[in-house]
Amino acid sequence: MLFSDKELREILLSADQNFLEELYKKARETAKATFSNKIYIRALIEFSNYCKEGCYYCGINRNKSSVHRFRLSKEEIYSAAESAYEAGFRTFVLQGGEDTYFTDEIFTEIISHLKKNYDAAITLSLGVRSYESYKMFKDAGADRFLLRHETADKDIFQKLHPSEQSLDRRLKAIYDLKELGYQVGTGFMVGAPFTNIESFIKDIKLIREIDPAMIGMGPFIPSKGTRFESYPAGTLEMTRKLLAILRLEHPKALIPSTTALNTIVENGRKLGILSGANVIMPNVSPKFARESYNLYDGKKSSGLEAIEGVRELNEYLKEFGYEIEFTRGDYNV
Repeated sequence: MLFSDKELREILLSADQNFLEELYKKARETAKATFSNKIYIRALIEFSNYCKEGCYYCGINRNKSSVHRFRLSKEEIYSAAESAYEAGFRTFVLQGGEDTYFTDEIFTEIISHLKKNYDAAITLSLGVRSYESYKMFKDAGADRFLLRHETADKDIFQKLHPSEQSLDRRLKAIYDLKELGYQVGTGFMVGAPFTNIESFIKDIKLIREIDPAMIGMGPFIPSKGTRFESYPAGTLEMTRKLLAILRLEHPKALIPSTTALNTIVENGRKLGILSGANVIMPNVSPKFARESYNLYDGKKSSGLEAIEGVRELNEYLKEFGYEIEFTRGDYNV
């Protein structure tokens, strides 16, 4: 189903809890019609918090001098993947800042190694790169790529990023990835500075155009030492509304209940799932890396958010009628 602009405004402005609970219920039922009660898990490997970009909201941007920087070696990445595979994960997500140390050749070697040694899907979250780079990674065995557009409003995009970045450049990268045959994920921040109901409607419509396999979105959370450190975080309710809308418009999409959502409220992960999400990405990075990869303040990276808590996570999900699905969980058109 597709909502009209008028319907979207009504939902996004609504404070009627009965109406909203009905919306979340429909989103849950839509997810269950495709995925039953299964929640796919992905092994998140955060490989570097060095970044050449200066996104004004980001806790690891190049200008933030207080960040304790780290970079995993190839061996540390392989070790994290091995632990994840032994724990039952069948998707690895390599995520990091746009670190110039990791050349196309290094990434190609890492992807090839993982593909050769593990029967698992490889998802990349490496930022904007060239068509040629993306092709090298695809040829080496990468299956999926996550690249959020962040906001579909060009003016707001420029207020959130330095002038060398542009929404058009990011969208070109997203369409390059689609052309190369990746399962592509995109998404946006809920409640980022300057965003509003109208910009969210633009996000929803852009996501319709992209028609992604995955949709990643969570609340904006401010990071100390950034330009927007004093701005309020995005809210649980707006995040839930948008999750439900996107689930209803994209019944087969893989949509995470994000760590950010679980950071702003104690039971955020559960409420995300009850709004239509069907993916969780536990952190399998070495502990020293988890503690330093902070895109925002207060990020959770232990307990049920980490590899050590997978068994407990499954028990937790069963409490409200769901369970972990360990298979690859590819997008099916």
